Amino acid sequence: MTRPFLSIRTVRKTFGAFVAVHDVTIDVPKGEFLTFLGPSGSGKSTTLYAIAGFQDPSSGDVLLEDRSLLSVPSHKRNIGMVFQRYTLFPHLSVAENVAFPLRVRRRPDGEIRRKVADMLALVRLENFADRHPGALSGGQQQRVALARALAYDPPILLMDEPLSALDKKLRQEIQAEIRRIHRETGVTILYVTHDQEEALHLSDRIALFREGRIEQIGTGEDLYLRPASEFVAGFIGNSNFLPAEHLQTAGGASTIRLADGSIVTGVKTTKSFGQGQKVRLMVRPEAFRLTPGPASAALAVEIVDTAFFGDRRRVVARTAGGDEIDVRPTSDAEGASSIIASGQRIFFDPAAAFLFPA
Repeated sequence: MTRPFLSIRTVRKTFGAFVAVHDVTIDVPKGEFLTFLGPSGSGKSTTLYAIAGFQDPSSGDVLLEDRSLLSVPSHKRNIGMVFQRYTLFPHLSVAENVAFPLRVRRRPDGEIRRKVADMLALVRLENFADRHPGALSGGQQQRVALARALAYDPPILLMDEPLSALDKKLRQEIQAEIRRIHRETGVTILYVTHDQEEALHLSDRIALFREGRIEQIGTGEDLYLRPASEFVAGFIGNSNFLPAEHLQTAGGASTIRLADGSIVTGVKTTKSFGQGQKVRLMVRPEAFRLTPGPASAALAVEIVDTAFFGDRRRVVARTAGGDEIDVRPTSDAEGASSIIASGQRIFFDPAAAFLFPA
């Protein structure tokens, strides 16, 4: 069996009586882009800092190519780091900032010049070598920080909320740059964010943290299409949750009764529910349709609000049970006006819904 490039083994971190990280275990293959995703305080940055050596875990181990890093000081782990704040030296030029980690490592001048030129070309800042950080935009400064972190060819690059200080358009531009740089360099990246769209856009895999534990780890498709828990289903993507009663399950498909008394069959589930058990039905906004399809379930609603976004229409509807739901059909644009006018029923495929314990 191939050994993992980076192995985080039952890492636990406590601060007094508070447990920030609960026995987190992850194996990371070489060249992977793995994102730690989760709400504030979920343990994702604490886990990253244990890898970087900024914090010592209370127990557990971090191994790089089967060698423990715990006894290695952070500045000798040879791990690249990019923070939310750019941490550039304001009195040094762009080229001098990129050269700094190489000079600390006493690399020859010729090698430093070549490497700085290569890194600035990689982040597309060749024409900014002589400028100082104060003369750069936020996005340009973050690209300089990225070039500096990669200059000494670290085996791992850690990134802690690096784009959260940028506006949405600039974040998207730098995300595309990070993806390109990852493809071109093949460096192993561990990336921390609380932004689910950012995680889905960038990552090979996502580790979703909750209260110091990993709730689920997998590809973006795994977490979106096959959520392991209601927390995952609610955190990844927009979600509608409706109260229901479980009637029976056969062959992995459940029959439930909604609050308005309607019966829905064919809801896929991998969990066991008792007859009469209270459950929660989750339907993604884009899974709703404004016209019926084969084997679709109908839901009686009252239309509360509508908005047009060009490529799709957003409808806010209220069910007979009083629950407001978000409906964003990806098609049926022609039928939108009729359903909005009548406000009677919307439809969804039960096989595209999820069932969780109440």
